[in-house]
Amino acid sequence: MNPLTRVNPAGLAPPTGFSHAVTATGGRLVFLAGQTALDGEGKVVGTTLPEQFETALGNLFTALRAAGGAPPALARVTVYATDVADYRAHAAELGRIWRRLAGREYPAMAVIGAVRLWDEQALVEIDGIAVLD
Repeated sequence: MNPLTRVNPAGLAPPTGFSHAVTATGGRLVFLAGQTALDGEGKVVGTTLPEQFETALGNLFTALRAAGGAPPALARVTVYATDVADYRAHAAELGRIWRRLAGREYPAMAVIGAVRLWDEQALVEIDGIAVLD
């Protein structure tokens, strides 16, 4: 049984690619560190935002699976982007990447603009909180 319930009130704008609220009952919390587009050798891969987003999201899911979870267990995700306008311009493509890797279960999400990330070449970083049965 999934301990998460996604809540999207009718009085708010329809959510696209996120949920307005997520409730959790019972379960074990997993706090996922920010992931960028680092490969196994610690080098940033990809030169475009969509390429880096796909790798960073895959890295987040690798950490989540190692903790015993899967993408539908995500209650909260924060995306840090060095260029929010570029993120918005690629929103449809990023949504397709999300759906291919995670399906259509959306956590509560925020996108935050950042001047730069830890690795200078990184264009995006993703962290999250999951609730496991």
